[in-house]
Amino acid sequence: MSLSDPLGDMLTRIRNAQRARHAACVAPASKLRASVLEALKREGYIRGFAVEEIRKGISQIRIELKYTDGDPVIKEIHRVSRPGRRVYSKIKELPRVYAGLGVSILSTPRGVLSDAEARAANVGGEVLCRVF
Repeated sequence: MSLSDPLGDMLTRIRNAQRARHAACVAPASKLRASVLEALKREGYIRGFAVEEIRKGISQIRIELKYTDGDPVIKEIHRVSRPGRRVYSKIKELPRVYAGLGVSILSTPRGVLSDAEARAANVGGEVLCRVF
């Protein structure tokens, strides 16, 4: 089956798994998905992830979800830039998510970064998603 928005699919899998209180979820692997998950791990929204090879040439990512006192750490996770509408932001115009309590994940020339890392590096880019 072909997906038009693979990153949006992964974010929906995470959202659904946390609502069902699963400890982990699985998504097809790609470099972009792994980069976004690495940024989420650095920011403390997930425990970790691992790329598992199912068979030659086909891999999946196992995402370990994080909970505090039984509540999911990720309250909201939204896709901002979609295939039909790309959203780019200069670093000076990048809005803060929930007054700095949340995080935006950006695809920049220096790789996939959180909004705080992008501000420190002084680079803008495509706003992939917002997490709170």
